[in-house]
Amino acid sequence: MNKELIRNFSIIAHIDHGKSTLADRILELTGAVDMRHTRDQLLDDMDLERERGITIKASMVRLSYRSKDGKDYILNLIDTPGHVDFTYEVSKSLAACEGAVLVIDAAQGIEAQTVANYYLAKDNNLKIIPVINKIDLTAIDIPRVKRQITSVLGFAEEEIIMASAKSAIGVDQILERIIEVIPAPSGEDAHPLKALVFDCRFDTFKGVVVFVRVVDGEINMRTPIKMMHSGMTYKIEELGVFRDLKYTRAESLTCGEVGYFTANMRDPREIIIGDTLTDAKNPCPEALAGYRVLKPLVFCGIYPVNPGDFSSLRDAMDKLKLSDASFVFEPESSQSFGTGFRCGFLGLLHMEIAQERLEREYDLNLILTVPNVVYRIRKRDGEIIEADTPSKLPPANDIQEAEEPYVSLLMIIPMDTIDVVCEFTKTRRGIFKSSEYLGEDRIKLIFEIPLSDIIVDFYDKMKSLTRGYGSLDYEFKGYIPVKLVKLDILINNNPCDAFSSLMHKEKAMSKAHALVGRLKELIPRQVFEVTIQAAVGSQILASERIRPLGKHVTGKCYGGDITRKRKLWEGQKEGKKRLKQFGKVQIPQEAFLEILKI
Repeated sequence: MNKELIRNFSIIAHIDHGKSTLADRILELTGAVDMRHTRDQLLDDMDLERERGITIKASMVRLSYRSKDGKDYILNLIDTPGHVDFTYEVSKSLAACEGAVLVIDAAQGIEAQTVANYYLAKDNNLKIIPVINKIDLTAIDIPRVKRQITSVLGFAEEEIIMASAKSAIGVDQILERIIEVIPAPSGEDAHPLKALVFDCRFDTFKGVVVFVRVVDGEINMRTPIKMMHSGMTYKIEELGVFRDLKYTRAESLTCGEVGYFTANMRDPREIIIGDTLTDAKNPCPEALAGYRVLKPLVFCGIYPVNPGDFSSLRDAMDKLKLSDASFVFEPESSQSFGTGFRCGFLGLLHMEIAQERLEREYDLNLILTVPNVVYRIRKRDGEIIEADTPSKLPPANDIQEAEEPYVSLLMIIPMDTIDVVCEFTKTRRGIFKSSEYLGEDRIKLIFEIPLSDIIVDFYDKMKSLTRGYGSLDYEFKGYIPVKLVKLDILINNNPCDAFSSLMHKEKAMSKAHALVGRLKELIPRQVFEVTIQAAVGSQILASERIRPLGKHVTGKCYGGDITRKRKLWEGQKEGKKRLKQFGKVQIPQEAFLEILKI
């Protein structure tokens, strides 16, 4: 394959600006899909993606396109997610490309992820093509959006392409611009094989399918391959490209091409995303830089409802890790739920999607514990530990200083909502840093804010305050000192570790009352009295009691001496006392999900 005729590019944008629709039109225009069997979101192969209308996993496809210059080009297209929780999918996709199509909604204009993805592409030295999408809508102001693009992102007005992905307006112009401005892949065919592992999937029949971008050299069926970081060597079983939404075998992949291979790998843990692939007999001198390791920001415990499903859950997590490299997990045990896993995520939506994928794709029934961020604890003996779960917090007299993670929060909001948004952000301990006007009616705000204050409901409330027009993006910055406490929930004086959480001291009282009040509504009445308490150390902050179910033990006593009734009452009293001591309170699964929302 002549590498001068190859173009590798991604489509990037803020969530819901039309990336997947544009990818659909490109697939149709290049003849990659039979029009009789077409559907929306062609590259989104998960039911979850179609139901929610969002892209979760970056998808790659190889297309053939005859340009107006009469030449036949190979286009390797990667459609990426737009939500902040899936930024890692975008960053690893951009590393396999030379260019990116930046899609901007004609009605919404520039939003937070537009800016974030633009800088991600610039950091990878990609050629960026700006596209204003949805120009056939009625309530749009194209001159305003053009001014935003030229002033904020620095493009010239003549570089902007006007398009409507839904109506296929301007799609051919985008393809011609890709051929014209995005450079062909660099690299040398004569050099030893060097390829980047940028994605993986698990196929029931093929095993682990590894997607690679060949940077130097050539790979064919006879090449004995070696992973440079893991040191593992393999014999290729199948080699090919993902053409027209199907696995298509190929004899070889040359410099600049993107394709896949299988090597009878059954253990997903053998593959490291970002690893460098080389020839085992003639290795390249040094590995590629790979990807920056993204540390999870939110942690929670995941346990099977049925303890016998533990091994199935482990296998499912190994396979999920293969298609989602930012997901991490390690085994842990809980007094309440037995054995499970401590899992790390990039955000709350990422956590929710991972739970749904595990339950749907692997037929599991799961319980999640309260999410926590990672706190850094400096002990009096000088040791520094990371506490991502309440059980890892040392006793209060052993702690010299506790630190919590904080982020740089970027928000783009309408001008008339600036007061309410700033007030709300300050109630979440946000510190204002800077602002910048984006045209006449939008403003960009930057705050520094503790991560624990934005992971749960901050995005939803900010959307409400801005009538749906606000958007946000955040980036981890470092750690700041915090007065940290561990809030325990006691049910009949027994700690329930699933409800324990770490938090700022000032929030403990309000959180204690909210948790206890909600649990009183959610836990069904038992045949004995249930006491629910929230405590920090030995101090009880809030307490509620659930009255026992009544039983009329003397209902069948007709006449006779009062001592007969007293005997029954005393027996019932002793029975309830014994039950309160040994009886187990049944907590419904809905209670755990509702507590997440608090």
